[in-house]
Amino acid sequence: MKKLRVMAMASDREDLLRQLLRLGCVEISDVSGYLTDPKWSALVKKGTSSLVRTRSAITDVDSALTAIKKYGDLKDGLFIKRHPISEESFLGSETVDAAQKAAEQINGLVQKLTELQTQESHLKAKRAGLLPWESLDLSLEKQGTEHVLFRLGVCPGAVDTGALRAELVEAADAELLEAGADKQQHYLLLLCYRADEEKAMEILRSHGFSAVTFPEVTGTPAENLSKIESSLAENQKNQEETTAAIAGCEGARDALRIYADRLNAEAMLDSDAENLLTDGTIVFFEGWVPADALSDAAKLFDEKGCAWEATDPTPEEIPDVPVKLKNNKLTYALNMVTEMYSLPAYDGVDPNPLMAPFFILFYGIMMADMGYGILMLLAGIIVGKKYSPKGTLGHMCGLLRSCGVSTIIFGALTGGFFGDFIPQIARIINPASTLELPSLFTPLNDTLMILIGAMCLGAVQIITGMAISFVEKLKRGEIMDAVWEEVTWWMVFAGAALAVLGVTKIVLIISLAMVVVGSGWNAKGFGKVTAVFGSVYNHVTGYFGDILSYSRLMALMLAGSVIAQVFNTLGAIPGNIVVFILIATLGNALNFALNLLSCYVHDLRLQCLEYFNKFYKDGGKPFTPLAMNTKYVDIEKE
Repeated sequence: MKKLRVMAMASDREDLLRQLLRLGCVEISDVSGYLTDPKWSALVKKGTSSLVRTRSAITDVDSALTAIKKYGDLKDGLFIKRHPISEESFLGSETVDAAQKAAEQINGLVQKLTELQTQESHLKAKRAGLLPWESLDLSLEKQGTEHVLFRLGVCPGAVDTGALRAELVEAADAELLEAGADKQQHYLLLLCYRADEEKAMEILRSHGFSAVTFPEVTGTPAENLSKIESSLAENQKNQEETTAAIAGCEGARDALRIYADRLNAEAMLDSDAENLLTDGTIVFFEGWVPADALSDAAKLFDEKGCAWEATDPTPEEIPDVPVKLKNNKLTYALNMVTEMYSLPAYDGVDPNPLMAPFFILFYGIMMADMGYGILMLLAGIIVGKKYSPKGTLGHMCGLLRSCGVSTIIFGALTGGFFGDFIPQIARIINPASTLELPSLFTPLNDTLMILIGAMCLGAVQIITGMAISFVEKLKRGEIMDAVWEEVTWWMVFAGAALAVLGVTKIVLIISLAMVVVGSGWNAKGFGKVTAVFGSVYNHVTGYFGDILSYSRLMALMLAGSVIAQVFNTLGAIPGNIVVFILIATLGNALNFALNLLSCYVHDLRLQCLEYFNKFYKDGGKPFTPLAMNTKYVDIEKE
């Protein structure tokens, strides 16, 4: 990675940024730190952009796309299929104009639909309030006559309205009519002389009576309910027409998607524009560019007459240098694993090529079934070909293909094809059948051998991690640390193996002496003694625990095989081939789904905890260049 410093004419800012967007290889750094320096802040200020307006446009387009998907008869499927488009069409104005008009039209319809839905809710609430009074033949705007008061109200359903009516007649010479009732309330009409209003209301309040009013409502409840039903019918008709109009805009979806991708690119450009410093005449920015892409950037800067320089990062700048992993066809899929854990520090080791053989091998060992491997391989190929996914989904498809091949190989070695699916079918057709798929070993019969093999593979990976650590320490000039940490324990392992085989004990004795010397190398006084015991304990238990962790390779292979065989056996019990296929298919589907996830999780754990802790230095920052990162289209550069 090279550190860039670029100075250009302010009049060239927009064109320069757009050309950098097309190149997609320069990350522009935040230059806010310069503004804290009085010498810089007196001369320059941060650039401005239309980022707020662009983000508003993104919101409008996303809303339009959501509306089309919701109300139109469109199905994306599990993945979005990306369509190729030329760079000229992507950056042209024709698609933009059409998409802007479509977004404006669709969002206007959505706003109208929202208003109609709000109106519908209001009408339904009004209807719900009037329904209990439907039998009341009284205009709701009438409050009474000159001497008599009309008062609507409710009281709890538990109240005895007959007794309440008698109490009112006796105490206030008032009448209480019941317009309706349900489990919760009685709906009542009070008629009393205005002079007796206070006395009547005091009695009613003691029984939980609450007055009800219908402001701005005229006519009887039945008349109003009839009008509301008509309004609801009209509202529903308008909603259907508006929904149909939105669905009718589905032809604009492709243009909207292109526009959405373009707006996201514009938002990135606007965001970076604010990281430029300017005095009105010139602009200045810093950034990073991969060394292999420097020539393309240099050509652009020279064409624009920029003053620029590219330097190697200084030791002080190392923590801020972004990381871009280098990959080939085998290792690129492991980006998914590395990014999930943490990117390596810029001065660390790229783990992908060092991890890929082990990750793919271990996954195949744990899954170990030809049927499951074929499904993984087909899924990776079909999704990759049909949808051309990028990013994490693209990495996942590559990982499915690689691990699928590994799973098929180990399935062939163990004779697994959806467990013992084929032998079970053969026995259902012919009970005397002894058909068995050929195998080199089987999880059920060779468990101990598989366990030993898994732990041996674990030892190989751990020693590989130590070798990487050894090389890195030599590069940093930490020769003695490399000798005492890695070489010493390699000799211990070799010496122990030779002693067990009865070849010689000299290597073991020498290595133990090196452990004693190396453990107390930097300690003083009695600390040398405690350092020796601490080092021996930590290393022995640490390496033993790490190697023992690889027993999960055997455990998951055994678990997957047994579960598949259990479901196949259950399906074979009735002796009916149709029932067998149904039960075995459902059981294997469940087993496949569980193993697909659990094998990934346990494989990830072995890489991150047992392998990476030997050499990995994390904390890297991802390289995020100014580029046209699209979600819906693939841009074909000219």
